[in-house]
Amino acid sequence: MQTIQFEVTNPFGIHARPAAILAQACVKIPSQITVKCKGKSANGNNVLQLLGLRAGQGSVLEISAEGGDEAASLAQIEQILNETFAEKKKADVLKIAFFGTKDYDKLFFSELIKDKGEGTFNCDITFFDARLTAETAYLAKGYQAVCIFVNDECPEKVVDILADGGVKLVLLRCMGFNNVDLKAAANRGITVIRVPAYSPYAVAEHAMSIIMAANRRLHKAVYRVKDNNFSLDGLMGVDLHNKVAGIIGTGQIGQCFARICKGYGMTVIAWDAYPNQKLVDEGLLTYAEKNTVLERADLISLHVPLFMGEGGTFHVIDAEAISHMKDDAMLVNAGRGALIDTEALIEALKGGKFHAVALDVYEDEDAYVYTDHSDDFVRNENLARLLMFPNVVVTSHQAFFTREALQAIAGTTLENARNFNEGNPLGAGECKA
Repeated sequence: MQTIQFEVTNPFGIHARPAAILAQACVKIPSQITVKCKGKSANGNNVLQLLGLRAGQGSVLEISAEGGDEAASLAQIEQILNETFAEKKKADVLKIAFFGTKDYDKLFFSELIKDKGEGTFNCDITFFDARLTAETAYLAKGYQAVCIFVNDECPEKVVDILADGGVKLVLLRCMGFNNVDLKAAANRGITVIRVPAYSPYAVAEHAMSIIMAANRRLHKAVYRVKDNNFSLDGLMGVDLHNKVAGIIGTGQIGQCFARICKGYGMTVIAWDAYPNQKLVDEGLLTYAEKNTVLERADLISLHVPLFMGEGGTFHVIDAEAISHMKDDAMLVNAGRGALIDTEALIEALKGGKFHAVALDVYEDEDAYVYTDHSDDFVRNENLARLLMFPNVVVTSHQAFFTREALQAIAGTTLENARNFNEGNPLGAGECKA
């Protein structure tokens, strides 16, 4: 373990913005980082713990790195802490209307906006519980920006209401932007920025977790044991070792899922519209035509973004695609619900096509996810039908839901807001029609 000391010279101390940047960096570097100050200790990858140190100007931090390239990790941390975070220009506080608020949103966003002024995120947020729809868009009147999630609605009608109310910026606290009419936004002078990456590990790990739950029937086994029933009937799964994993989409999440599959001892094949030769060169996977992947794979995982229109990925898994799969294949989707034609999937399940199916997302999920309907019956017919199959596991669009991902989403979203407010380059997150 290597340790350095760092004296805080920033007049604002280790405030929300450097803490968020530091935490996101510590998630990615190979060493475990620990920061100590005045008898308190924080994990470097935990923004709330870092803020809890209350390290002001003149405080001395003891920063330790353990494992990996410790010297390089500490040098990277020191560089981050030495940055001045200077503004390009002075800017007023940006007023943001935040839709679809949950307690975990407030936990991170509220902490990061407490500081105002030079070098901070310099934002003020009003939290609304309601989703953004045509009926709720009027709430954003008088705000410069709105912050929305995957189940909010921003078609042309909503864009017009927002623009008429003075909104100039749509902040997506997610990767997907298919719920925003980008052409309408551009026509009304509204900038749209997303979070291009937060934690690919979170999504990939959840995808493997739920397909293994479906494979080994863990969702049935847990409740069976709670009923004092220790029978193994109907719980038989299959080994993943020596099986073939087929990955549709090899971006950051697809790559993480491929590495998990390799850890299980699987052979990994993949399809992507833009193959990444580096992944082939390192021996992680081989590329093949989409139908070849579907035919050879024992486990198929979807990691492409949702694009509509000709050549898009809408219903990339339809009846024809399913017909190419093995009769005992496993299918997992932690991307977007509309990647799979639900009607075709249900028909295939009825015919005994799959050994296991795991869905973190499904078509027409917006009215259900992130809300409690336990006192109601399932009104979505396709969801009700999916839940009847014993080899299907459905979760509530929660693949992103880890502490590391949430703090990265909050930090990146607010950095996007700051860059827009100060006229800085918007980077990879800007969405254009």
